[in-house]
Amino acid sequence: MSITALQGRKYLRWFLNRTFRALRHRNYRLWFVGQSISLIGTWMQAVAQQVLVYRLTGSAAALGMVNFVALIPLMPFSLWGGAVADRLPKRQVVLMAQVVMMVQAFVLAGLTWSGQVRIGHIYVLAFILGAANAVDMPARQAMTVELVEGKEDLTNAIGLNSAMFNLARAVGPAVAGGLVATVGEAVAFFINALTFLAVIASLLAMRNLPYVYNGSIETRDGAYLWQGLRFALGQEIPRLLVALVALSALLSMPYSTLMPVFAQDILLKSARPVVAALCEGPLEVFSCRAPEALPLGLLLTAVGVGAVLAALTVSSFSSRTQRGAWLTLGSLGFPATLIAFAFSRSFLLSLGLMFLVGWFFVLQNALANTLLQLHTPDAFRGRVMAVYTMTVQGMMRLGGLQAGLMADWLGAPLAIGLGALVSLTFSALVAFRRPVLRSLG
Repeated sequence: MSITALQGRKYLRWFLNRTFRALRHRNYRLWFVGQSISLIGTWMQAVAQQVLVYRLTGSAAALGMVNFVALIPLMPFSLWGGAVADRLPKRQVVLMAQVVMMVQAFVLAGLTWSGQVRIGHIYVLAFILGAANAVDMPARQAMTVELVEGKEDLTNAIGLNSAMFNLARAVGPAVAGGLVATVGEAVAFFINALTFLAVIASLLAMRNLPYVYNGSIETRDGAYLWQGLRFALGQEIPRLLVALVALSALLSMPYSTLMPVFAQDILLKSARPVVAALCEGPLEVFSCRAPEALPLGLLLTAVGVGAVLAALTVSSFSSRTQRGAWLTLGSLGFPATLIAFAFSRSFLLSLGLMFLVGWFFVLQNALANTLLQLHTPDAFRGRVMAVYTMTVQGMMRLGGLQAGLMADWLGAPLAIGLGALVSLTFSALVAFRRPVLRSLG
């Protein structure tokens, strides 16, 4: 074997050990496997449910209503879930929420399989799923530091969590599309319910998780629920991180809501040569029954590839990496790239820009999550992550609504471009007027 090959193998081994170092922790390894399986099922259900709702109602408004119903329990249950996560073992909280979500999926599968499902059933089940998610998310995010036994590998674990999420986002919808087309929505719901067994088994198999009981801190009155909010707003770094991601969620992240408009109306003409190359002639790659759907799929794939590579980039950071500088790069790059995408009329250029959108988006959000946890005391972590989750999820859903209304009024390019411009301006002000954020290690 040549010296060059030996050096290449040595570098590859070093890269893998550094990028996936959180997997050396047994509890995190269990979680990574179980949650990866479960997330694929979650995305399968999300896509199949959209198909089912539209089949039952023929109404786009009903699709929006399902998302709105899931938003209703977000604030009260997130705050309560964060408080519970700070007073009970986080694994116990996550386990209970996962069981509720599994039962919800089984009920939806049963109703659909029997032909008795109605839109009212879906609304009720969406509310239950939203409530369970609101409790689950802050506890699950706060538990990460326990899975890796401290903060040394926290950035790596959050990066791997993001890679896991984005890989599932690519695989789940594709599997769901095939299943729904061949055997119906009920099978997708049933498989999702079964995938929860993987994450439940991983939680039950964990050993020696740390647990700090905080029952001595204002446990007898309602103030305990609001301590995380007061901490997040009262401390400069948590306040800046939450504000930065919240405005991005409201004004930049909703680009995904309008992606079908860009794919079908704005970029379709310039995408035709690409579609023809993939669907027709001697170099045919796909057997395209609906070639008009291909541009959207390619744009979303570009976002997913960029997101996964960014997640692996974050997971490879060492403890000496200036995370604040990378966060600033993501916060500025995400809206700036969206502005360029909003006014691009070239499909190939737009593909490249969507890759960068996915890359910068994960860079901003994974590092904001990491830095927030690194600068939050253990006693407050569950409640602070509840504030973070509630803010991001709430603003993102409201952002989808504002993006749709703005697009009807001004057109999709201006809706995306103006929102991203405001987000870019705010990010630039934070970067240059609050240098403490970009100097964080």
